[in-house]
Amino acid sequence: MGRRWPRLKRAENQKWTVDLAYACGLLATDGSLSKDGRHINLTSKDIEQLETFKRCLGLTNKIGWKISGYTGKMNSQVQFGNVVLYRWLVSIGIGPHKTKSIGVVRIPDEYFFDFLRGEFDGDGSSHAYWDTRWHSSVSLYIQFVCASKCHLEWLRTTVFRLIGSRGVMGKSRSIFQLKFAKTQALPLFESMYYSGDIPYLSRKKEKLDRQWTALKQSKLGILPEGFNRNGSIIKIA
Repeated sequence: MGRRWPRLKRAENQKWTVDLAYACGLLATDGSLSKDGRHINLTSKDIEQLETFKRCLGLTNKIGWKISGYTGKMNSQVQFGNVVLYRWLVSIGIGPHKTKSIGVVRIPDEYFFDFLRGEFDGDGSSHAYWDTRWHSSVSLYIQFVCASKCHLEWLRTTVFRLIGSRGVMGKSRSIFQLKFAKTQALPLFESMYYSGDIPYLSRKKEKLDRQWTALKQSKLGILPEGFNRNGSIIKIA
């Protein structure tokens, strides 16, 4: 994770790379494009994520702060102006007012899972717990959320087309959910984290590593550390 990322060139001639695809995934979730047709913003509580985003795009901008309109809390952010990149993002499907309107993002299959890893680091999550309903083993889920059902449907069909993993759609209030469980989640995990020399948010990767270790132990009949067999459901942090 210590290598230097190249500076982004003029976007109309932009060549897809692992770093650019990952940055686009972050922008598709935690990013925003202003109405002025120039400024791009990424907001995150993770300074590491913002620093990685900067390296991916070759930015030198300082990390700033802003007050969230939803929680009233201070959040860290990177904001910069780039008309060419702004227009290029719009051309591939990442535009302003994207929260409920984002759909298909035009990204080559070769870089889809780098993009998806960016989305996972933005709004994705993983959950694992000891579940006595299924032969007393660990159940694990990888989940993506979005206010746009169309976008998650595109993610679901693309993942199935590329690696055969089936995701299940759901909804909680106004937010749609896409979940991949156990055997469906493993190929997804391996596709997103195919190398150690790629951009990712370390806390989410480390959490997934712990969860996969617990799942593998349960398959071998080994009780993961910190668990008991009293039937309770215990989350793996």
